[in-house]
Amino acid sequence: MTLQAFYRAYLDCLNRQDWDALGRYVADDAKHNGRPFGLSGYRSMLIKDFEDIPDLRFVIDRLACDPPLIAVRLLFNCSPKGYFLGLKINGRRISFAENVFYEVKDGKIADVLSVIDKTAIEDQIT
Repeated sequence: MTLQAFYRAYLDCLNRQDWDALGRYVADDAKHNGRPFGLSGYRSMLIKDFEDIPDLRFVIDRLACDPPLIAVRLLFNCSPKGYFLGLKINGRRISFAENVFYEVKDGKIADVLSVIDKTAIEDQIT
């Protein structure tokens, strides 16, 4: 499987909320923005994201792969229930991008570096 196909399968797993399959894609000792989350912490983070944002869907805008790295710009158009990134959203529809770098080791995501365009959200709610 190519790295692009692997990543698309990973996003499909997230969008289906197939948490039992997450371990096929994420390493047991995965890190997120420098924090050692591990697979269980990563899974908990995603479950909470979907609880807080029931219409959450990961959509690829741009995807580049240079093994072992994946670089992607994800687009979101969703309605967080309450607060998101410390901003009071309360169900309003917002659109924003997330830029993410992934490092894949031994066939699984081992390190994630993510930046969300919070300014785009602030511009929509002020």
